[in-house]
Amino acid sequence: MADVAILETRERVLAGILLTGAAYLLFSTQDASIKLLVTGMTVWQIMFYRSITILGACAAIGGRQLFADTVRSPIVRPMLVRSAFTLAAWLCYYNAARSLQLAELTTVYYAAPIIVTVFSVFLLGEKVPMLRWLAVLIGFAGVFVACDPTHLGLSVPVLLVLAAALLWAIAIVLLRKTALAERSMIQLLLNNFYFLLFSAVPALWHTPGLAQLLLLASVGALGGLAQYLLFEGMKRTPTSILAPLEYSSLLWAFALGFAIWGDVPRREVFLGAALIIAAGLLIVGGEHFRKRL
Repeated sequence: MADVAILETRERVLAGILLTGAAYLLFSTQDASIKLLVTGMTVWQIMFYRSITILGACAAIGGRQLFADTVRSPIVRPMLVRSAFTLAAWLCYYNAARSLQLAELTTVYYAAPIIVTVFSVFLLGEKVPMLRWLAVLIGFAGVFVACDPTHLGLSVPVLLVLAAALLWAIAIVLLRKTALAERSMIQLLLNNFYFLLFSAVPALWHTPGLAQLLLLASVGALGGLAQYLLFEGMKRTPTSILAPLEYSSLLWAFALGFAIWGDVPRREVFLGAALIIAAGLLIVGGEHFRKRL
């Protein structure tokens, strides 16, 4: 019986790793699709279409019962606050996408996990060991190198990405309080319902062409599936195991940027990404070692 339990646990952890890894691939592909769209369409409208697509899928899968359960959910109000921060982060991030390579965009954005560590002390009262503070410093150094003051500098796009990282860090801290409190489908429905309300700005409307409609549909499908897989992965596998997988999106961003736009990131972006990944792995390794002790 013990062997069966161990096998089931391993299979559950492996499933969580696969689900989360797939989620980050889909998120990166979604980002590439949105980068193609923002040249001729506002971010507000992209988010509106994306939310409509995801809500339609939720209705098809969950039916009336899902909506009834959602109305009674205890996370209705907390998700409103979290969704506002998430949408603000995405507005900053995707507006910056007009001017930056996908690799630059993603690498600078990885200030967010570092900021989460800092916020966890002040907002959640967590105790952060010295090793994690060292990782935070290395991560910030990576972001600074990737920004490369002699090249990108503190331009408006870079400031927008840094603002997005700050807002996303706040959203992640709020997510920690709701992730295990409700089913994934209810979180998905609430998140995108609020996005729909926030992004319904008729003055910014632009009638999309056929190619744009196809891209918008793909953004909705990719974003919705990625969110669901991420929620499910987090339920199956400890965060300490899943954390390094977040950095796979850096690799996908480099690959997609080269495949679609022929982007070859500058040396500083590669070096910054390497420092950020090293900081993340140092945090995970330190936590694993501390728990064993």
